[in-house]
Amino acid sequence: MAVTWRVTLGGIAALALVTGASGCSGKSGDGEGNGQPQGADAPNALQRPALLLGDGSTAYTGPQPHQPKPRRMAPGEKPPQFVVFSWDGAGEDSQRLFSHFREVGKKYNATMTYFLSGVYMLPEEKKEAYDPPRHSPGSSDIGFNDVQGVRDTVTQLRGAWLDGNEIGTHFNGHFCGPKNGVGTWSPGEWRSEIRQAKKFVGSWKTHTGLKDLPPLPFDYDKELVGGRAPCLEGQHNLIPAAKSMGFRYDASSSGGRQIWPDKIKGIWDFPLQDVPVPGRHFETLSMDYNFLANQSGTTKGDPDKREAWGEQMRDGLLAGFERAYHGNRAPFFIGDHFESWNGGTYMRAVESVIETVCTKEGVRCVSFKQLADWLDAQDPEVLAKLRKLDVGEVPRNGWARLAETQSYPPLTPPTHHAPSMHAPASQEPEDNGEDDDDDGDDNRPPKVRRAGE
Repeated sequence: MAVTWRVTLGGIAALALVTGASGCSGKSGDGEGNGQPQGADAPNALQRPALLLGDGSTAYTGPQPHQPKPRRMAPGEKPPQFVVFSWDGAGEDSQRLFSHFREVGKKYNATMTYFLSGVYMLPEEKKEAYDPPRHSPGSSDIGFNDVQGVRDTVTQLRGAWLDGNEIGTHFNGHFCGPKNGVGTWSPGEWRSEIRQAKKFVGSWKTHTGLKDLPPLPFDYDKELVGGRAPCLEGQHNLIPAAKSMGFRYDASSSGGRQIWPDKIKGIWDFPLQDVPVPGRHFETLSMDYNFLANQSGTTKGDPDKREAWGEQMRDGLLAGFERAYHGNRAPFFIGDHFESWNGGTYMRAVESVIETVCTKEGVRCVSFKQLADWLDAQDPEVLAKLRKLDVGEVPRNGWARLAETQSYPPLTPPTHHAPSMHAPASQEPEDNGEDDDDDGDDNRPPKVRRAGE
């Protein structure tokens, strides 16, 4: 976004120790691709017949391009290794990370899930249009956007969807903690929040006056099938609300093991997962913010340590990937933010992981929606057997006999596993006031965390 924000949040010390895909390769040879390379240019939105919706902010232009057709696994078939890269609070600002990672995805044959914060479609002067649960109208812990920021974000959302990526939701005002945060909301309040997230996507032209721009090429009422709650709070009451409004999955769990997912009250549960922290005796959630919390505890840590911190995150994510890839083949979930924390070391780390894993044989880097499509196409009995495989386990006598398992040799010596935790919204890495010359655009106002952080 052209405008950036910050909320002052403290208390990172509590996290000092722990915090804590198939059919989308685009290849047609396995019967699940669409016959078109994933990186191919998507049809231009203006060339697709459009049925304008509402004020013309969105339009129905037909089925989303670059979507694989799920296929049920044959008996004894080894599952694909799914990897889902997801981005919380997705929006385009002066860092241009949304547009950058769209290109990374096309280069390495990866579709992703972008969790949009609805208030990023709402300019500051129209903030009163947001009536958040348990807060006064116009309130938001992550601020709002400006007209140029909405324009830039709309451009990236349009392109991302046409590339084949998913546009999910990170909801709106990012309210967390015990005082009227999302963890205290009722199902009815969650439904209000979801309705408003849809409304802001469906009325950005009215709120910005950008009538000359083409619409988003999708009906968000139908396209929105999942999200991640701020701070990973409130899933208990979110689930019934989300299900009643057509959601198929939720990615708001506060942490999970690397095993095959299950449903909660009919909704697929896709948690961030515990992964090794190389050189440490615990695991942390598979998200950039959680590695930062265990390293610097600030967004502007010691420049001399930043490269090592990025390598630690990269190697931890790769260790989590490898024990799934060579073990139970459980889908691997990675969460990130479009942020240049600690000089951008975490962005470089996740890009390296995308390049490394999405090019491997049998790996499919997909969106959460595409993963849900594949899971829904499978034999429920086979999925039940897959869920019996523990972290790093493989079937004892091959994939045709899932009930018989053996342990896959651990990549690292067994270590104590501390309980998973996740940063509440009231806990943000503190700005220690150090100069940060290598962060780029030093005059840019620091931006608020926009994620499940």
